[in-house]
Amino acid sequence: MSMTLMDRTANTNRWRNRSLAEKLLIGLGFLLMSVTLPPWPAAPMILICVLAFTFAGAGVRPRLWFRIAVLPLGFLAAGSLTLLVQISTDGLTFAPDGVERVTELSLRSFTAMSCLLFLALTTPAIDLVQGTRRLRLPEELLDIALLTYRFIFLVGDEAIAMTRAQRARLGYSTRRRWLRSSGQVIANLLPRALARAHRMERGLAARGWQAGLATLSRPRPKSWRLILLTLFLQVLIMTRSALT
Repeated sequence: MSMTLMDRTANTNRWRNRSLAEKLLIGLGFLLMSVTLPPWPAAPMILICVLAFTFAGAGVRPRLWFRIAVLPLGFLAAGSLTLLVQISTDGLTFAPDGVERVTELSLRSFTAMSCLLFLALTTPAIDLVQGTRRLRLPEELLDIALLTYRFIFLVGDEAIAMTRAQRARLGYSTRRRWLRSSGQVIANLLPRALARAHRMERGLAARGWQAGLATLSRPRPKSWRLILLTLFLQVLIMTRSALT
């Protein structure tokens, strides 16, 4: 469901037709700063800028953003808790600098995640493929990326269809039935997904496909106002971090 929401948002947001260079400057530019500059005060400033571009600029709904971000935030929280303790000769004890390390890691990781989510929620996958194609990457790698992206949705559709069929048979009415139905879905998902992938392969072969999946794109003019604003904010944050 998260992939479907991300793909739908990437194709319907307010910045759908903006230039890829502008969004790469925001997403990857702030991402590089978040992993190289000190977490304080750079991370909060970067986070404010990226979220402003995401919500106010691209028009992504905060509720949808948090719905997609809840899973990586859970991994971040679980990983950060391990830094609070250490194993020594006395057993499991609290680390002396654990709170400081957790704070720095959480700030840096949450900021980097927000940069990646901005890029994922505002840029369709086809635009990213077109951008990498301009870098003269091998067509075989781009074909694998496009087919893998398509295969993710095939697996998702199969899982949804199987879950609906189990629910129609009251397969989730009790806890015992829920465990049994979930096990059946998981056990049968891979064979059915591989069968769908085989049908997709035969469809491409029937069309005489050799290499190079064609994608349609149109040139989009760059907004120099947005580019200059982004560069100004990035220089301001780097200057502020250097003076601290």
